[in-house]
Amino acid sequence: MPLSCSSSRQTYVRGLGALGYIVYIAVYAICVVAFIPASILTLGAGAIFGFVGGTIVVIIGATIGATLAFLLARTVMRKRIEKMTESNKKFRALDRAIANEGMKIVFLVRLAVVFPFTWVNYAFGLTAIPLWRYVLATFLGIIPATAAFVFASSAATKAATGGTTSVTKIVYIAGGIIAIIVSVLIGRIATRAIKRAGVED
Repeated sequence: MPLSCSSSRQTYVRGLGALGYIVYIAVYAICVVAFIPASILTLGAGAIFGFVGGTIVVIIGATIGATLAFLLARTVMRKRIEKMTESNKKFRALDRAIANEGMKIVFLVRLAVVFPFTWVNYAFGLTAIPLWRYVLATFLGIIPATAAFVFASSAATKAATGGTTSVTKIVYIAGGIIAIIVSVLIGRIATRAIKRAGVED
Protein backbone atom coordinates (compact mmCIF):
# COMPACT_ATOMS: atom_id res chain seq x y z
CA MET A 1 0.00 0.00 0.00
CA PRO A 2 2.86 2.41 -0.59
CA LEU A 3 0.92 4.54 -3.06
CA SER A 4 -0.75 6.47 -0.26
CA CYS A 5 1.98 6.54 2.36
CA SER A 6 3.72 9.78 1.45
CA SER A 7 3.07 13.08 -0.29
CA SER A 8 5.87 12.40 -2.78
CA ARG A 9 4.24 9.13 -3.87
CA GLN A 10 0.87 10.86 -4.08
CA THR A 11 2.47 13.46 -6.34
CA TYR A 12 4.00 10.68 -8.43
CA VAL A 13 0.61 8.98 -8.94
CA ARG A 14 -1.03 12.28 -9.84
CA GLY A 15 1.73 12.92 -12.34
CA LEU A 16 0.90 9.71 -14.21
CA GLY A 17 -2.36 11.24 -15.40
CA ALA A 18 -4.91 8.69 -16.63
CA LEU A 19 -2.35 5.91 -16.13
CA GLY A 20 -2.35 6.72 -12.41
CA TYR A 21 -5.95 5.58 -12.16
CA ILE A 22 -5.14 2.29 -13.85
CA VAL A 23 -2.09 1.69 -11.65
CA TYR A 24 -4.05 2.43 -8.49
CA ILE A 25 -6.88 0.10 -9.52
CA ALA A 26 -4.40 -2.69 -10.30
CA VAL A 27 -2.55 -2.30 -6.98
CA TYR A 28 -5.85 -2.22 -5.09
CA ALA A 29 -7.05 -5.41 -6.77
CA ILE A 30 -3.74 -7.16 -6.06
CA CYS A 31 -3.94 -6.20 -2.37
CA VAL A 32 -7.45 -7.66 -2.13
CA VAL A 33 -6.40 -10.94 -3.76
CA ALA A 34 -3.30 -11.16 -1.56
CA PHE A 35 -5.30 -10.82 1.71
CA ILE A 36 -3.77 -7.37 2.31
CA PRO A 37 -6.21 -4.91 3.91
CA ALA A 38 -6.60 -2.02 1.49
CA SER A 39 -8.04 0.54 3.92
CA ILE A 40 -5.00 2.79 3.57
CA LEU A 41 -5.41 2.70 -0.19
CA THR A 42 -9.05 3.69 0.20
CA LEU A 43 -8.09 6.76 2.20
CA GLY A 44 -5.18 7.46 -0.15
CA ALA A 45 -7.52 7.46 -3.14
CA GLY A 46 -9.47 10.35 -1.66
CA ALA A 47 -6.30 12.33 -1.07
CA ILE A 48 -4.92 11.67 -4.54
CA PHE A 49 -7.94 11.64 -6.84
CA GLY A 50 -10.56 13.56 -4.87
CA PHE A 51 -14.01 12.32 -3.94
CA VAL A 52 -15.43 11.32 -7.33
CA GLY A 53 -12.24 9.96 -8.87
CA GLY A 54 -11.19 8.24 -5.64
CA THR A 55 -14.55 6.56 -5.17
CA ILE A 56 -14.55 5.25 -8.74
CA VAL A 57 -10.99 3.95 -8.44
CA VAL A 58 -11.63 2.13 -5.15
CA ILE A 59 -14.95 0.60 -6.21
CA ILE A 60 -13.49 -0.72 -9.45
CA GLY A 61 -10.30 -1.98 -7.80
CA ALA A 62 -12.17 -3.63 -4.93
CA THR A 63 -14.71 -5.24 -7.25
CA ILE A 64 -12.00 -6.61 -9.56
CA GLY A 65 -10.04 -7.95 -6.59
CA ALA A 66 -13.14 -9.49 -5.03
CA THR A 67 -14.06 -11.13 -8.33
CA LEU A 68 -10.59 -12.58 -8.83
CA ALA A 69 -10.57 -13.98 -5.28
CA PHE A 70 -14.04 -15.48 -5.86
CA LEU A 71 -12.88 -17.19 -9.06
CA LEU A 72 -9.67 -18.46 -7.44
CA ALA A 73 -11.73 -20.02 -4.64
CA ARG A 74 -13.81 -21.83 -7.22
CA THR A 75 -10.79 -23.15 -9.08
CA VAL A 76 -7.13 -23.50 -8.10
CA MET A 77 -7.52 -22.45 -4.45
CA ARG A 78 -10.71 -24.34 -3.65
CA LYS A 79 -9.16 -27.02 -1.42
CA ARG A 80 -7.14 -24.47 0.54
CA ILE A 81 -10.17 -22.24 1.13
CA GLU A 82 -12.28 -25.25 2.12
CA LYS A 83 -9.72 -26.11 4.81
CA MET A 84 -9.75 -22.50 6.04
CA THR A 85 -13.53 -22.45 6.39
CA GLU A 86 -14.40 -26.02 7.37
CA SER A 87 -14.50 -25.31 11.12
CA ASN A 88 -15.82 -21.76 10.85
CA LYS A 89 -19.37 -21.46 12.18
CA LYS A 90 -19.80 -18.03 10.62
CA PHE A 91 -19.09 -19.40 7.17
CA ARG A 92 -21.52 -22.29 7.58
CA ALA A 93 -24.24 -19.85 8.61
CA LEU A 94 -23.32 -17.60 5.69
CA ASP A 95 -23.47 -20.52 3.27
CA ARG A 96 -26.94 -21.50 4.50
CA ALA A 97 -28.19 -17.93 4.26
CA ILE A 98 -26.89 -17.55 0.70
CA ALA A 99 -28.57 -20.82 -0.28
CA ASN A 100 -31.85 -19.23 0.77
CA GLU A 101 -31.44 -15.60 -0.22
CA GLY A 102 -28.28 -15.41 -2.34
CA MET A 103 -27.62 -11.95 -3.71
CA LYS A 104 -29.40 -10.21 -0.84
CA ILE A 105 -27.02 -11.73 1.71
CA VAL A 106 -23.91 -10.79 -0.28
CA PHE A 107 -25.22 -7.23 -0.56
CA LEU A 108 -25.93 -7.03 3.19
CA VAL A 109 -22.54 -8.49 4.10
CA ARG A 110 -20.87 -5.81 1.99
CA LEU A 111 -22.93 -3.08 3.63
CA ALA A 112 -22.43 -4.34 7.17
CA VAL A 113 -18.76 -5.34 6.88
CA VAL A 114 -19.31 -8.14 9.41
CA PHE A 115 -16.61 -10.27 7.79
CA PRO A 116 -13.09 -9.19 6.74
CA PHE A 117 -13.39 -8.10 3.10
CA THR A 118 -10.36 -10.01 1.80
CA TRP A 119 -11.37 -13.25 3.55
CA VAL A 120 -15.04 -13.29 2.66
CA ASN A 121 -14.30 -12.84 -1.05
CA TYR A 122 -12.75 -16.30 -1.07
CA ALA A 123 -15.44 -17.74 1.19
CA PHE A 124 -18.15 -16.55 -1.19
CA GLY A 125 -16.44 -18.56 -3.91
CA LEU A 126 -17.39 -21.77 -2.10
CA THR A 127 -21.08 -20.90 -2.09
CA ALA A 128 -23.58 -21.58 -4.86
CA ILE A 129 -24.21 -17.95 -5.79
CA PRO A 130 -23.77 -17.25 -9.54
CA LEU A 131 -20.78 -15.09 -10.47
CA TRP A 132 -22.78 -12.22 -11.97
CA ARG A 133 -25.02 -11.94 -8.90
CA TYR A 134 -21.97 -11.92 -6.64
CA VAL A 135 -20.23 -9.23 -8.69
CA LEU A 136 -23.32 -7.01 -8.85
CA ALA A 137 -24.09 -7.36 -5.12
CA THR A 138 -20.46 -6.65 -4.26
CA PHE A 139 -20.29 -3.60 -6.53
CA LEU A 140 -23.47 -2.08 -5.10
CA GLY A 141 -22.81 -3.10 -1.51
CA ILE A 142 -19.39 -1.47 -1.19
CA ILE A 143 -20.51 1.91 -2.53
CA PRO A 144 -21.77 3.52 0.75
CA ALA A 145 -18.72 2.79 2.92
CA THR A 146 -16.30 3.48 0.08
CA ALA A 147 -17.90 6.82 -0.72
CA ALA A 148 -17.93 7.78 2.98
CA PHE A 149 -14.27 7.07 3.65
CA VAL A 150 -13.03 8.47 0.35
CA PHE A 151 -15.05 11.62 0.98
CA ALA A 152 -13.65 11.90 4.51
CA SER A 153 -10.11 11.53 3.18
CA SER A 154 -10.72 14.01 0.38
CA ALA A 155 -12.29 16.49 2.81
CA ALA A 156 -9.40 16.15 5.27
CA THR A 157 -6.92 16.74 2.45
CA LYS A 158 -8.76 19.87 1.32
CA ALA A 159 -9.02 21.13 4.89
CA ALA A 160 -5.28 20.71 5.33
CA THR A 161 -4.50 22.50 2.08
CA GLY A 162 -3.46 26.11 2.33
CA GLY A 163 -5.62 28.81 0.78
CA THR A 164 -8.96 27.70 2.24
CA THR A 165 -10.88 29.71 4.82
CA SER A 166 -11.59 28.49 8.33
CA VAL A 167 -15.28 28.15 7.52
CA THR A 168 -14.50 26.03 4.46
CA LYS A 169 -12.21 23.80 6.50
CA ILE A 170 -14.93 23.30 9.10
CA VAL A 171 -17.41 22.39 6.38
CA TYR A 172 -15.01 19.86 4.88
CA ILE A 173 -14.27 18.25 8.26
CA ALA A 174 -17.93 18.20 9.32
CA GLY A 175 -18.90 16.68 5.97
CA GLY A 176 -16.33 13.93 6.37
CA ILE A 177 -17.51 13.09 9.89
CA ILE A 178 -21.16 13.03 8.80
CA ALA A 179 -20.34 10.75 5.87
CA ILE A 180 -18.65 8.24 8.16
CA ILE A 181 -21.51 8.35 10.69
CA VAL A 182 -24.07 7.69 7.95
CA SER A 183 -21.95 4.78 6.69
CA VAL A 184 -21.78 3.28 10.19
CA LEU A 185 -25.55 3.61 10.63
CA ILE A 186 -26.17 1.87 7.30
CA GLY A 187 -23.78 -0.87 8.38
CA ARG A 188 -25.66 -1.41 11.65
CA ILE A 189 -28.98 -1.69 9.85
CA ALA A 190 -27.47 -4.24 7.47
CA THR A 191 -25.94 -6.15 10.40
CA ARG A 192 -29.35 -6.54 12.03
CA ALA A 193 -30.78 -7.77 8.74
CA ILE A 194 -27.99 -10.33 8.45
CA LYS A 195 -28.70 -11.61 11.97
CA ARG A 196 -32.36 -12.00 11.08
CA ALA A 197 -31.24 -14.09 8.10
CA GLY A 198 -29.40 -16.43 10.47
CA VAL A 199 -25.84 -15.16 10.09
CA GLU A 200 -24.29 -14.15 13.39
CA ASP A 201 -21.45 -11.58 13.43
